[in-house]
Amino acid sequence: MKWIGRRQSENTEDQRGFSKGKAAIGGGIIGIIILLIQVFGGESAQQLTPALQQLQQNQGTEQPTQELTPEQKELGEFASTVQADTEDVWKKIFQENNLTYENPKMVLFTNTVETACGSANAASGPFYCPGDQKVYMDLAFFEELKTRFGAQGGDFAIAYVIAHEVGHHVQTLLGTSAKVRKLQEGLSEAEANKLSVALELQADFYAGLWARYDQELNKMLEAGDIEEALSAANAVGDDAIQTKLQGHVVPDSFTHGTSEQRMYWFNKGFNSGDIKQGDTFKNLE
Repeated sequence: MKWIGRRQSENTEDQRGFSKGKAAIGGGIIGIIILLIQVFGGESAQQLTPALQQLQQNQGTEQPTQELTPEQKELGEFASTVQADTEDVWKKIFQENNLTYENPKMVLFTNTVETACGSANAASGPFYCPGDQKVYMDLAFFEELKTRFGAQGGDFAIAYVIAHEVGHHVQTLLGTSAKVRKLQEGLSEAEANKLSVALELQADFYAGLWARYDQELNKMLEAGDIEEALSAANAVGDDAIQTKLQGHVVPDSFTHGTSEQRMYWFNKGFNSGDIKQGDTFKNLE
């Protein structure tokens, strides 16, 4: 992705190197369970595993403040540039639909972070908290995505994840998330999960839509970028994760969609360039 020299967001809070608290043990069984529940976590994920998170935090040790390496600083600058791109794109899309876009903030953290949705740690994966309208990113997650789940890697995989989480912010602004929470009340777990899947797939659609607009605005795509995003989407499908970690799939437990669905909706957003085609609730099987 072509990004060097372009605007960085003023709404990025880089807390890396300043994190204090318990270190996450992401390689243990607790970390795997939390990752299964929270990977690309959606806005309600932080409310699902407080007991597991507390147990995992209690297993850690205090972390001293550390100086960021040049590579870490560059990664933070990249993430902030992508955040700026999402601001420009969604401002344009909202204006085209006679709406006003409100920028979220993005928090980069290491080990642990406090949010309006509760405490989170490195095993949580990237997530969006509607309570404070912030995207939370532990950038070390992307090495885990590549080594444990077989994603291709590359900078545009990171851009896709940021755009996906910003997609949840868009859903909050449009009222979609609140409607889904209301509809989930009183439903069985399997039926409520179907709505969660639709919400996540729409965030994937929004990520693809962002990529289409960003390319038109900034000509930022390089060869292989879309393939990197699709590889990440493929790696975090519910079926792919469950197959890798437990050897079989349980469709009623899906909360994010299959690999095929996630790639399909990202591609649809990118190819259509039309926000009105992102009704994942109508088309979800």
